[in-house]
Amino acid sequence: MRVRVDLNVSLDGCATTERGTPDNPMGEDWNKLTAAYVATRTFRQRVFHDTSGEGTAGVDDRYAAAYFEGVGAEIMGAGMFGFHTFPDDLDWKGWWGDEPPFRVPVFVLTHRKRDPIEMPGGTTFHFVNTTPQAILERATAVADGKDVRVGGGVGTVREFLKSGLVDQLHVAIAPILLGRGINLWSDLRGFEVDFEVRTETAESGTVHVSFTRPS
Repeated sequence: MRVRVDLNVSLDGCATTERGTPDNPMGEDWNKLTAAYVATRTFRQRVFHDTSGEGTAGVDDRYAAAYFEGVGAEIMGAGMFGFHTFPDDLDWKGWWGDEPPFRVPVFVLTHRKRDPIEMPGGTTFHFVNTTPQAILERATAVADGKDVRVGGGVGTVREFLKSGLVDQLHVAIAPILLGRGINLWSDLRGFEVDFEVRTETAESGTVHVSFTRPS
């Protein structure tokens, strides 16, 4: 069992965008940051339920497919679930649609008290107010020997990275400069020392960097 993270970041290390609006909560640059990932055949099939076979099928798609493989449980922050979109709507089930792509138990770190939400396709959202270590124990217990993925957002990921809880980090570096947003690498100087580092450049110009803790 490994603890895994996959993130899209800019050349200057920003993993979030700013200037979000109610109609575009992720911000004006989010589409540029995630363009290569969203264009893949795997993303279109898994997230948009597009079975046409359309989408890119190169290096980016290989990493997109690996994102979903071998995962037994997911951890995410309240922002990734989408609580800030409709904070007072008790019927709000997140912005992942009627059939979320995770298909495993998902633990949402939040101060909000909510009953679990069971969704079609195998995803069940559990809402928990606890530490990264404690939530990781719960996720590991239900992962059935498979990996636990810390999906985001970047604030949640940074908590796990700074606590030394991540075994594999994959960052897809988009060839853009944002100049603003939360920087993944702040206060993580020397992070790479404890990992084996591998890089690969995709047809889109995205650079995939993998940090893997030696077994």
